[in-house]
Amino acid sequence: MVATSVSCVRTIAWASRRVFGCNTRTMLSIPGLRVETTIAITQVSFAHVRHEANAVADWLAKSAFQLPEVPDEVYKSLDAVGEGEKWWEAVELQKLILAHNSIEALKDDLRNLPQLTILNVSNNRLSHLPSAIGQLPLLKSLDVSANLIQKLPDEIGSATALVKFDCSNNQLKELPSSLGNCLDLSDLKASNNCITSLPEDLAKCSKMTKVDVQGNKLETLSGRLLESWINLTELNASRNMLVSVPDKFRSLSRLIRLDLHQNRISSIPPSIAGCSSLAEFYMGNNGLTSLPVELGSLSRLGTLDLHSNQLKEFPVEACKLCLLVLDLSNNSLSGLPPELGKGIEIAVYLPSVEGKMTTLRKLLLTGNPMRTLRSSLVSGPTTALLKHLRSRLSDSEGSEAITPAKENVIAMASRLSLSSKELSLEGLGLNSVPSEVWESGEITKVNLSKNSIKELPVELSSCVSLQTLVLSRNKINDWPGAILKSLPNLLCLKLDNNALKLIPSDGFQAVSMLQVLDLSGNPAALPEHPKFSSLPHLKELRLRHIQLREFPSDILQLQELQFLDLSQNSLSTIPEGIKYLTSLTELDISDNNISALPPELGLLEPSLQALRLDGNPLRSIRRPILEKGTKAVLKYLKDKLPEQ
Repeated sequence: MVATSVSCVRTIAWASRRVFGCNTRTMLSIPGLRVETTIAITQVSFAHVRHEANAVADWLAKSAFQLPEVPDEVYKSLDAVGEGEKWWEAVELQKLILAHNSIEALKDDLRNLPQLTILNVSNNRLSHLPSAIGQLPLLKSLDVSANLIQKLPDEIGSATALVKFDCSNNQLKELPSSLGNCLDLSDLKASNNCITSLPEDLAKCSKMTKVDVQGNKLETLSGRLLESWINLTELNASRNMLVSVPDKFRSLSRLIRLDLHQNRISSIPPSIAGCSSLAEFYMGNNGLTSLPVELGSLSRLGTLDLHSNQLKEFPVEACKLCLLVLDLSNNSLSGLPPELGKGIEIAVYLPSVEGKMTTLRKLLLTGNPMRTLRSSLVSGPTTALLKHLRSRLSDSEGSEAITPAKENVIAMASRLSLSSKELSLEGLGLNSVPSEVWESGEITKVNLSKNSIKELPVELSSCVSLQTLVLSRNKINDWPGAILKSLPNLLCLKLDNNALKLIPSDGFQAVSMLQVLDLSGNPAALPEHPKFSSLPHLKELRLRHIQLREFPSDILQLQELQFLDLSQNSLSTIPEGIKYLTSLTELDISDNNISALPPELGLLEPSLQALRLDGNPLRSIRRPILEKGTKAVLKYLKDKLPEQ
């Protein structure tokens, strides 16, 4: 019997009653439930658990409790429905989330949950898993990360439906060979353990797409495994004891991200050319002395990290790579080939480089014994260095700098977004939004600024994971309310410097979750009484240069607002109600026609850290006070308030 407090009992009982029932998507989530003293948990009936569990999970996730063991009632199946209970409303438990507790063991009674598809017991104190884990035939996702497990049971291989398995941050010295029986396994995380080798039987998991084994004691990567994992897109084996890269890497033609940094690798095999989809390659902190010329054939490579090795030269053949980031810091380089300055395949237009286009946004060279480059170039901006390198080419070679097709630039940016989830197509002269934006998977940030886009396509509505949409400096005329309404996770919207016509009076209702909004430079955009109160979560609002003549009163209802920019307008007064913006840390009202400030503004001290007033005909505050800055001005205003 487990003793627990009244509040804990009531919490579990409430969760229990809400989770059992007629909902076919059943889940019980009890993260962080703390057991204390007094009343026995066995007094609580779990017979009606399994109804409305998704809503329960959100509430329970905020609880500050910690459960030391799983209540017996959780293990009960439909066979355990008691007399007089509505058995026809009960369904089997399918998702069980017990993360962030203090659970030390799971019972073999786990076998009583045959319909379980998701089990998360991460961040507990488990020292082992029960053999019954193999008696969950429908289990697809198992997370046992951040526990104290030293060995996994062989029976785990009987959970043959397993697709995703996370056993990272434990004390494992090996993975069971039986894991190879999970033929659908595609996502394996076993990082930060003490594993010395991976079982060869994992070669049977031909659907593997992501493997993370960083922070272990691996000395080799099996060629047989690599040869079998032909669908692999991400491999992280950094922070191990690897001494070589197997030739079998040639089989990984779908690999997008490869991280082998902080090992003992002395060379990269020519077979790396077979990784034709590689977009990110991390080899920092190894023992490389040279690079294979075949590296130059990786046409999709965007990030190449070679820092802290022993490289003495960078091969000319690699200068044709379409890189955005190249880190060569802390090597033994005495110079660079001039060909690196040609700048092939572009992602951003850099007029400072002789009007050419270049992909390279960041080139890191510090910590090298450079003899052919001035220290100011090595530590200076990448554009200046590339310009210098290009100047060393012959006239004929220098004139060969290639301006790539716009389609190639978009394709490269799309490839890089696969891992970063961010897509930047800034300043490409686009007249419309390319399809790569909504075809880039679960993209979270899209930057389409500095183009000539006039409208948003309806297909953009499918980007439901989108959190940030930057459309600054385009030619958009109409408020895209219908599309924005289809983006439930949108937090940041920048539409500054477009040609927006009048926003509908209910337009902001389409983006009620916004935290950042920039409408600057759209003088005809705001209606007479804009309903900013429809944006209760707004933290940053920029309304610079939009011909405002009056302070929008609805702004005063934004209790979470931290940054407000109303500069370059025609405001003559600031309302007394400004005192209600108690979260405000920055206020920019510069370049207006304000001659006096309300004393109530002083009540925002000390939260208001920056107050910009320059460019106003202020007469009510003496210049010496203005010159002392924000604190002095706020104190002056506060002192003018009548005593209560």
